[in-house]
Amino acid sequence: MPEWLGAAAFFPLVLWSNAMQRPNLPTRNDWTRDEIAAIYNKPLMELVFEAASVHKQAFPEPQVQMSTLLSIKTGGCPENCSYCPQSAHYDTGLEREKLLDVERVLHDARKAKAEGSSRFCMGAAWRQVRDGKEFDAVIEMVKGVNALGMESCVTLGMVNQDQAQRLKEAGLGYYNHNLDTSPEYYEKIISTRTYDDRLQTLENVRNAGLNVCSGGIIGMGEDHNDRIGLLHTLATQPQHPESVPINALVPVEGTPLEEQERVDPLELVRMIATARIIMPNSVVRLSAGRTHLTEEAHALCFLAGANSMFAGERLLTTPNPGENHDKQLLTKLGLRPVEAPAAEGELEMAGGCGSGCGCA
Repeated sequence: MPEWLGAAAFFPLVLWSNAMQRPNLPTRNDWTRDEIAAIYNKPLMELVFEAASVHKQAFPEPQVQMSTLLSIKTGGCPENCSYCPQSAHYDTGLEREKLLDVERVLHDARKAKAEGSSRFCMGAAWRQVRDGKEFDAVIEMVKGVNALGMESCVTLGMVNQDQAQRLKEAGLGYYNHNLDTSPEYYEKIISTRTYDDRLQTLENVRNAGLNVCSGGIIGMGEDHNDRIGLLHTLATQPQHPESVPINALVPVEGTPLEEQERVDPLELVRMIATARIIMPNSVVRLSAGRTHLTEEAHALCFLAGANSMFAGERLLTTPNPGENHDKQLLTKLGLRPVEAPAAEGELEMAGGCGSGCGCA
């Protein structure tokens, strides 16, 4: 009997028990491309069934983490990423904006939490982090988001070891730095930053003790081998990324990829399913491109192993389904959002001490 079939036969007995703590499944960091290709190229229904089996072992509860991503500094980026409307190289009609002030960001974080998000991500259109007032402000944003009881994540471009350490000391939960695509296809998408630059940032983040959030984009003209190559690079890191965002390209007028045909949603399902199988304990995040997914496509993505999605009407600068759409969708699918723990002030108002002793 294949291992995945054995797992599938087992999970109905135990995996939806509320009393069960989430297990930590064994992982591999020595995957070969051929092994990943063999998984990726399975018949879709077989692949999804296997991924669903792994997912229900690793994440027993029927939950989806709602995340909010806010652009805290928009436009004017010196990088030439072919997909990005924030690049200064392209005329997309997007105006360059200064870094938002701390209180404005925390206001949006409080709003996001009230609407059901348990994770708040902040993105700045920078090539790299520069020490100074702006980075100091980001540190304060991180501290403020943590004080709300939310997971914090930032994506600020390249970061050196000392800067990663400062973020760790501020309490940052995750640093996002996507690889975007395979090493072989990368130069067709970006020429202002190398693949090794990206890998070095991931190494700096990991060495600082931060959780890594890293994934990529499909639908940029790459082939299946490039998608397999991206997954192979992620899954053979010394430690799997704790968070793996899978994006579908949103073609934006003015960028080199504006005429790119949108990727088939089933290709997104295939990518998510493969990621789930080879990185079983990672949170797989259904990210950009959701406005063109039907409810049925969303359902297949969740079945295949996605257990997070970005909420709100904007994802940095591109459209995204709103909170009402997502709440109704989760209800239809029998899924529930992961709740953020109460902040200290909220615990005091509720009469609890926050220790879990039940004194409220």
